[in-house]
Amino acid sequence: MLSKLGISKSGYYSWRKREKSAREIRKERVVKDIKEIYQKSYQNYGAPKIAHILREQGEVISERTVGKYMHENGLKAQYIRHRTKTTRDCDFSTKLHNILKRDFNPEKPNTAWCTDITYIWTLDDGFVYLTSIMDLYSRKIISWKLSKTMEVEEVLECLRIAKIRRQMDHPVVIHSDRGVQFVSKRYQELTKGMECSYSRKGNPWDNACIESFHSLIKREWLNRQRIMNYEEAYHLVFEYVETFYNTVRIHSHCEYQSPNDYESNYDFQKKIN
Repeated sequence: MLSKLGISKSGYYSWRKREKSAREIRKERVVKDIKEIYQKSYQNYGAPKIAHILREQGEVISERTVGKYMHENGLKAQYIRHRTKTTRDCDFSTKLHNILKRDFNPEKPNTAWCTDITYIWTLDDGFVYLTSIMDLYSRKIISWKLSKTMEVEEVLECLRIAKIRRQMDHPVVIHSDRGVQFVSKRYQELTKGMECSYSRKGNPWDNACIESFHSLIKREWLNRQRIMNYEEAYHLVFEYVETFYNTVRIHSHCEYQSPNDYESNYDFQKKIN
């Protein structure tokens, strides 16, 4: 074999006995850390987040190097599937106004919320529907409801839960698309005292943050499973939102903190100031 490869026997045994260089040892250690962070993120973090965590641990490393090591070891973040529209828009162009105007970065919690509905496919129960409400300050999901229908009452229940949890003491802008659930009379009654904002017709970018969350939960969690029924879908949504997304998953918008930690730091700074 050595003769076919054009390698001398002495050179081969010299290579076998040679000690690893400091560079090789460091690379092995870093790759081990990358794999550990990747697994703790449920195989969701890509090079930017992993590089940030490594630097927090004292490692001097670039995002490009992390990406290279991940590629060499077959590690990659989950991919995005194309969005499918599930709600029917109502026009009412002269009545429904975009108050938010893509101002996705309020300076404090309970200033602006956004909400939307997405579908989840199950093998036994067909489509089930996830309604979510996000606080734009921290990107935290403050309320969610999984239902077997898209009835207005399901949306209202999600909003009731959000209002109870957040104990609002001032008006909140709540942004949505023009789905029939969000323009209904009962929705208008429940949002009395809030400022209702609506995306322009056929313009999902006006509600990009909640759209992004629904893409995330599918990409990082749901699309990796064969979901049998409503109960299994509910368990998966609960696990993602309550034990990972809000509490553990770092977000670049939140200065690489979880939404819960980002809000806690806001409260702490408010007290000391």
